[in-house]
Amino acid sequence: MSGQLRMRAADLVGRDAELAVVAATLRDAAGGRGGTVFVTGEPGIGKTRLAAGALELARGAGMAVLRGRCTTVGPAVPFRPLTEALLALARTGEAPPAEVLGPYLPVLGRLVPEWSTGGDCDDSPVVLAEAVLRLASARGRAHGCLLVVDDLQDADPETLAVMEYLAANLAGQPVALLATVRSTPSAARELTEAVARRGEAVPLPLGRLGAAEVHAFTAGCLGVPADALPREVSAEVFADSHGIPFVAEELVRAMIAAGRLAGGGGGWRLVPSERPSVPVTLVRVVAERAGRLGPGGVRALSVAAVLGRAFPLSVLRQCAGLPEETLLGAVRAALAEGLLQPDEEHGHGWYAFAHPLAEEALLSLLGPADRTELSALAAEAVAELYPGLPGTWCLLAARLRRHAGEPGAAAGHYLEVARRALAGSGPGTAITVVDEALAMLGDAPFAPVGAGVHRSLLETLLLALADDGRFDRAVGVADRLRRADLAAAPGADAARRVELHVRLAWAAEVAGRWQEGLAQVAEARALLPPDAGGAETAGIDAVEAYLTVSDTRPGHIAHSARLARRAIEGAWQREDPALACQAWYAVGAAGRGRSLAASDRCFRETLRIATAHELNGWRAHGLWGLGGNAWLAEAETDALTYAWHEALRTGCVSLAHNAGALLALDAALRADFARAEQLVDGALDETRRLKLASVTRYLLMVRAVVAAHRGRRTGMRAALAEFRADGGERSMEAPLARGLGELFCALLEEDRPRATRLAASVTAVARADEEEFFHLTGPHGLVLLLDVLDGRAGRAEWERITAGQAGRLRWNRQFGRLALAVLEGREGRAERAEAATREAWADAEPFPVARWLGTRLVAEAALADGWGEPRRWLAEAEEFFHRAGVIAVAGACRSLLRGVGVVVRQRRAGTDRIPEPLRAMGLTTREYDVFRLLVDRPGNKALAARLHLSARTVEKHVASLLSKTGTGDRHRLCEFAADFLSSPAGSGERGQPADGEAVPP
Repeated sequence: MSGQLRMRAADLVGRDAELAVVAATLRDAAGGRGGTVFVTGEPGIGKTRLAAGALELARGAGMAVLRGRCTTVGPAVPFRPLTEALLALARTGEAPPAEVLGPYLPVLGRLVPEWSTGGDCDDSPVVLAEAVLRLASARGRAHGCLLVVDDLQDADPETLAVMEYLAANLAGQPVALLATVRSTPSAARELTEAVARRGEAVPLPLGRLGAAEVHAFTAGCLGVPADALPREVSAEVFADSHGIPFVAEELVRAMIAAGRLAGGGGGWRLVPSERPSVPVTLVRVVAERAGRLGPGGVRALSVAAVLGRAFPLSVLRQCAGLPEETLLGAVRAALAEGLLQPDEEHGHGWYAFAHPLAEEALLSLLGPADRTELSALAAEAVAELYPGLPGTWCLLAARLRRHAGEPGAAAGHYLEVARRALAGSGPGTAITVVDEALAMLGDAPFAPVGAGVHRSLLETLLLALADDGRFDRAVGVADRLRRADLAAAPGADAARRVELHVRLAWAAEVAGRWQEGLAQVAEARALLPPDAGGAETAGIDAVEAYLTVSDTRPGHIAHSARLARRAIEGAWQREDPALACQAWYAVGAAGRGRSLAASDRCFRETLRIATAHELNGWRAHGLWGLGGNAWLAEAETDALTYAWHEALRTGCVSLAHNAGALLALDAALRADFARAEQLVDGALDETRRLKLASVTRYLLMVRAVVAAHRGRRTGMRAALAEFRADGGERSMEAPLARGLGELFCALLEEDRPRATRLAASVTAVARADEEEFFHLTGPHGLVLLLDVLDGRAGRAEWERITAGQAGRLRWNRQFGRLALAVLEGREGRAERAEAATREAWADAEPFPVARWLGTRLVAEAALADGWGEPRRWLAEAEEFFHRAGVIAVAGACRSLLRGVGVVVRQRRAGTDRIPEPLRAMGLTTREYDVFRLLVDRPGNKALAARLHLSARTVEKHVASLLSKTGTGDRHRLCEFAADFLSSPAGSGERGQPADGEAVPP
């Protein structure tokens, strides 16, 4: 009221509804129901003010806050606003929660050097996004966390990708994300609109203030109650500001400075004068305010505007050409006038424009010649004060040189920025920067900067597109380069073109476009001279080895191994240890089907080279290969668990998920179902978020196996439906789902016809041993046993299958030795048959369900052929399966025992395993056994065979079920059974081991 303006006093006038939306989002986040709000609007509308209000609310509620701001310098450094937010957290000295972040702590070390564990780690942008999500969630465990990203329209592409990932995955997390975005066209606006359409964010557009709101806003700026401010004051402000808060604030300042608004006597009043005939604009207001600082002030602010939103005093001093006192006086006056403010992000000696619109207004006042002159001076000053142009200075220098009319120098700086971004896992930023450079250069073939720089820009663009998964556009750039090369000098620089095709082939391999990748390999080979040596072909051989693994033609695994071995020799000639690791790992993976010992040697070599050269990612791959082999060979998990923990420790997230998925399968086969489910459930959401499609399918396969090994067809069907929905039907994991899941379940239901059909289908899609990707699908183990039992395979087939590496794996070996026992017993060699059985049981020791299922199957053959102790074996198997709740196998064992005169005790107890709604209908345990099998609509004879009852008994049970359920006919009864058993009330399948309990040994 004394004439001083109360800066930001009325920040949130007219924003009650919007603030209520923000407050609700914060409350939801504090309660573990995270969400995203995108605040949008034109420049000066108050987006940053609302974000500040959100931060104030969050701090008041005890929430953790993280804040980052995008910069108008543009996408010079990938993930810049996230780095700013995390560095602010690091400066507090608070260590990130390593126990919560796990493998994601090294990943965050890419943004915060203090958190790095050294060495390389998973550099996927999606993995980094998950790391940010986990950190924010950890920060918000107590009261929630708010992450604010301001000026998203200036964000780099990598930051936008993280924003999209966070918005899609905040549900169920204690995190709120608020980002401000200008409503002018930009990639950020397109992103916010797309995310909002998917229902993953709340769009919060800010409109202009009305007359009443501008009145309250103006009164707040002037520090008086609204009813004490004359209406004619706010009417003039409203008319000239059009309801834009920042413009309104600037107009109030201008009115005071021009003497049209006077304070005193407890209030403010308009001073009678003629209103300007020229409409008041923001540019004019800012020009007048700058003009009041004098010529030195105008010069200083003009240079500052050329430098950007924030700038250091040292650069301003270097290029403004003003005496020190004049410069410092101008800065102090601009601070007092509210045009500048200290820049808190950069600290001492840095200043920033109070609002981006002020900077834009000052730039618009410069004529072309003035801007060219100031840009040249600023570029020289930056180059002198910041040798090497670190960080964002390089992109600023590129733009300054561009505006100074120096496209050659500008192009060189753009190229350096793009290369840095590419090296820093920012391919999207590199693409944006190169596109800006190419737009500057126009359509001329290589003028005005020369063929070298222009070609380097295109090469860098191609590499960035390949790394970013934009395969189609990358191919187009490659064609453009090829045409330019042919026009300039056919055959020139073929080696560089080979490398580009190799990079494209890797991009195709990552994208799963194997045939297109092989086409790139062919183009690369066509460029090689006839006498090309191993060093020249190594890169091509390595990528073709990986692409060939996914081929379907006979001999593809052997061909892959040959290529990888050739790549090894070339890698050493090139002195490229990473390529050598890559090739050794490919040989090891390809050789599993032939010899695990040879495969181990390859993985050890991968490990040795990676350790010597501190290649953490390949070290983790070597450990994973050795761990997987040890598990396949003898079901040993120590090496696999160590590899899993090392992958987690070093931030190799994708590899860690692969190891965790195999440990989940191990738990399922060991009948540690609670552990298996814990591993699957704990990883599945994350692998889906990270788009690890093959790992996701593998986990869903394990979920189906867990249900199958418990004899739970309903649960298995649900898991398989999910597996197929994720593309599992034609995947490499499909044979595992069929052999370890569906076939096993059919045997636990005593449905031998179904089991026979499934065994035949598994065998039909099997490849030669060395061509198999997965080796536990059945043909080398369980299917072999069934074929021997049913007479479809004899000793010759047994010898052929068990002689191979896959037949010697422990899971397969248990069934192979049981098959041998059957063959020996059938040929009258009882002692050999019993010895083979004992060896099989030793192999089956880790796998209780498989052990007792195999025992039940072989006991029947032993009864028929007169060897061993089949009565004791059947009694023990019956006890196991009864306790496990696998009623069909338990019933089969009792029936076989009765058939040879053994008195079997009755198993009438167990009504507690019947779901309560069915118990209320009066179902008996035997009726419930029949009810569960009706899902597949079998006839009475099939039911009788599976339950080892007479058809007449089954008929009575079905009639009783029709009466007790009130369904009326068999069709409706079967539908009711299917619906009930898939519902929450019926899916528990009582009588099975409780959650958290393994099947008893």
